[in-house]
Amino acid sequence: MAVEQALVTALGIDRLHAVIGGSMGGMRALEWALMAPHRVERLVLLACGPAATAEQIALCYAQSLALTLDPAFSGGDYYGAEDGNGPWKGMGAARRMAQITYRTRAELRERFGRTYQEDEDPLAGGRYAVESYLDHHAEKLAHRFDANTYLILCRAMDSHDAGRGRGSVRQALATIDIPTLVVGFESDRLYLIDEQVALVEGIGPNATLVRLDSTLGHDAFLLETEALDPLLRSALS
Repeated sequence: MAVEQALVTALGIDRLHAVIGGSMGGMRALEWALMAPHRVERLVLLACGPAATAEQIALCYAQSLALTLDPAFSGGDYYGAEDGNGPWKGMGAARRMAQITYRTRAELRERFGRTYQEDEDPLAGGRYAVESYLDHHAEKLAHRFDANTYLILCRAMDSHDAGRGRGSVRQALATIDIPTLVVGFESDRLYLIDEQVALVEGIGPNATLVRLDSTLGHDAFLLETEALDPLLRSALS
């Protein structure tokens, strides 16, 4: 956050009309309001909470292990390998785990159920359609995203705690006195709606909570554009 603030200063910007973020971006937006309240006029937080939970840390830990236990990870020094090999299998495994948490049981049931992937038969070594879906997302990410960066982002999210060095989460949130919109999704099983409720209760009368229904889980903050558009327009006006 210090780097972002330095950049804004270098650009000659004294105050920001609004800081908006979803998921990890929401954590950063929250820190803007806590670290530089004099520079932020409005705040919008989507699908995030005031501090990383034990379950969220556990999920990141499992993903991180999938990466570091890949022999091709080589202790993080896989750059420039002569064979071009890297921890792609570990990256793929981590992405599969994450993708499940981003969506919902209902959506996976409706989209895939127990169907087979085209002409593949799982009973003869083939895949279920949902397995093919996870493979697709793993392949998309594994070769275009750096494994060490993935690990650093996981640890950054683990360390998210609005109350660290500020007494407590409630004490920290109580210092936010700007108009704040908090949006949560009822089906989000990664950042439960209870966490958005905690944000609003902590910030107090300056905060408004909007709970949206969606079958898309955590990814709804990226995909439910029609539902979010009027909310963001109103928050920015």
